[in-house]
Amino acid sequence: MLAEKLLLNLLITIAPVLFCSALLDHKNKLNNPYLVGILHSIAALACMTFSYANYGFYWDLRYVPVIIAFLYAGREAGGIVLLTIIIARILMGGDTVIFGIVNSLFTALIPFLMMKKFWNCPPNKRVFLTIIAGGWSLVVCYLSLRVSRYFEGDLFKLDFNIPDVLLIGLIETIAIALAAKLHEGMIERNKMKEEIQRAEKLNTLGELAASIAHEVRNPLTVVKGFLQLMQQQEAGKNYEYLTLVLSELARAESIINDYLNFAKPKFEKIEEFLLTEVLSEVMMLLTPLAAKQGVQLESQLDYAKFILFTDRNQLKQALVNLIKNAIEATPEGGKVTIHNKSDQTSASILISDTGKGMTPEQLSRIGTLFYTTKDKGTGLGTSVSLRIIETMRGKVSYQSEPGLGTIVTMVLPSGRKEELVNI
Repeated sequence: MLAEKLLLNLLITIAPVLFCSALLDHKNKLNNPYLVGILHSIAALACMTFSYANYGFYWDLRYVPVIIAFLYAGREAGGIVLLTIIIARILMGGDTVIFGIVNSLFTALIPFLMMKKFWNCPPNKRVFLTIIAGGWSLVVCYLSLRVSRYFEGDLFKLDFNIPDVLLIGLIETIAIALAAKLHEGMIERNKMKEEIQRAEKLNTLGELAASIAHEVRNPLTVVKGFLQLMQQQEAGKNYEYLTLVLSELARAESIINDYLNFAKPKFEKIEEFLLTEVLSEVMMLLTPLAAKQGVQLESQLDYAKFILFTDRNQLKQALVNLIKNAIEATPEGGKVTIHNKSDQTSASILISDTGKGMTPEQLSRIGTLFYTTKDKGTGLGTSVSLRIIETMRGKVSYQSEPGLGTIVTMVLPSGRKEELVNI
């Protein structure tokens, strides 16, 4: 009877996750803590309805929805489930109602304290932490049983079967691990969907930008050529005007090249070089800019011989854009630090600044064409840089908080020359 009841409870505890995944596959709804809290509250009530009464306690998996709600949906959802369980336990009555309420509160304590650091962990570690919280609930229940026996006058009375206790622990662990895995799968699926949508949008914008830029560049080239001829024959005041016009045409041509580079970065010269060589060159290039802005530019380079096989100039362009962004986002007197680390397969470059930082909404839009946090700018530089790193099979991630600055992490694979020749 115990096994049947607990297995039914197991199915009940994963039902809210499956329900969200199958019927409410919408980002806003999945992030609604009140809806998630109600669904898990229903699951907890169902577990309590189909509980196994023995040893003076009700044995079920009611604490699994509490732990899952706190860790994966936040305080509001967890609080709703906890309050529902406490009210239901009071209505059920019995001699051990106080123990039931205390168990619920102590069980919720660990996931409540875990919440802040929970989302800073990778998915597998999050599942492990969820299982730890489930183990804590088992410890609380056991200690509660011992205390109840103490008040009955026999602290060491063993009136329960060891196999039953092991079975309860095993099924609860399986239930909470399964629920956590399903949650992680749903999170990963939503991330993949967002990434696919972003890639499709970028490809569409890239094709549009490339077609427009190509058509505009042709007449610009003709105009530029005739203006250069006119400049050679001009000696008066018009010479200055022609010089100004030609410089603006060069700037327009540079923007058009950015559009074309965004659409498809061209790796024209693939070569073998040390990563630290490029980083040192970029530091030399940007030190005068940092000094002009009143920003301290520091490097903490690891001179391990990490070799890259890619287009040196394209990588330099990406680094210049990202470091330049950090310098421009940092107020006078601030600091931008560049450091790197590497192993046999990849290298990481960290660009940290003490600038104004970004909100979560701004972070989510980084890399979108035409989006920039600067007062003046097109957002092309960042988009092009991210596209270049992506073409190199690398990754760029951002960490930022308003007022605390931003950390940009670029991860580059060592790669092989033959893999990049056809890019």
